[in-house]
Amino acid sequence: MADQPGGNRSAIIAAALIFFGLLVGGYFLPDAVNYLAQFSVLLAVGVGIAFVLAVFLVLWLRGRYQRRHGR
Repeated sequence: MADQPGGNRSAIIAAALIFFGLLVGGYFLPDAVNYLAQFSVLLAVGVGIAFVLAVFLVLWLRGRYQRRHGR
C-alpha cells in the first residue's frame, strides 16, 4: 500500500460503503420480509436469502476487482 498513495483511502471508502449498505439493508429487511410474508412465505424467504447472497456477491466482486488490478 505504500506505493499507492490513494490505495488506503480507497479501501476505507469501499469498506464504509459496503458497511453502510449492509446496515441499511439489514435495518429494512425484517419489515420487508414481514410485509411479503402476508402474500407468500416463499417470497419472503427468497428475499432473505437474496439479501444474504448479495452480501457474498459484493465481497466476491470486490475481491475479483482487486485481484484483477493487482491490489
